[in-house]
Amino acid sequence: MKRLHVHLNVADLDKTVRFYRTLFGVAPDKLKSDYAQWMLDEPAVNFAVSTQKCCDGEGGGVSHLGIQVEDDDSLKAITRALTDAEQAVFEEKENLCCYAKGNKTWASDPDGVVWETFHRLAHSDTMGRDDARDAEIGALHDRTAL
Repeated sequence: MKRLHVHLNVADLDKTVRFYRTLFGVAPDKLKSDYAQWMLDEPAVNFAVSTQKCCDGEGGGVSHLGIQVEDDDSLKAITRALTDAEQAVFEEKENLCCYAKGNKTWASDPDGVVWETFHRLAHSDTMGRDDARDAEIGALHDRTAL
């Protein structure tokens, strides 16, 4: 099985571990004073967070991360988890973006990393940019917990 690997640099490990434990529904497989790692089967990902700057230093360059689900019930379950984690969410129905039409929920973690959870309904021939929507999603970086 191939897994997506994601490693994030974070400011507050405890707060971040609480957020991802709630989002994923399980505790990390490995937890150290400066590092936590989840080896998830659903979705298949090796997901790590640490307070140590990794690789080339000042983390950045991440636009957003995401989880694609197969149905709206799964999307609703993740939306509930994000709400339970006390994060602001932005929901879209039948949104046209990135050459696809889909239902989406956007949120950010405690460090402002934006997460897109989506159920693709159909492919599209157009990109579907929306400046107002992009501004709303961008504002998630600045929002604090509800």
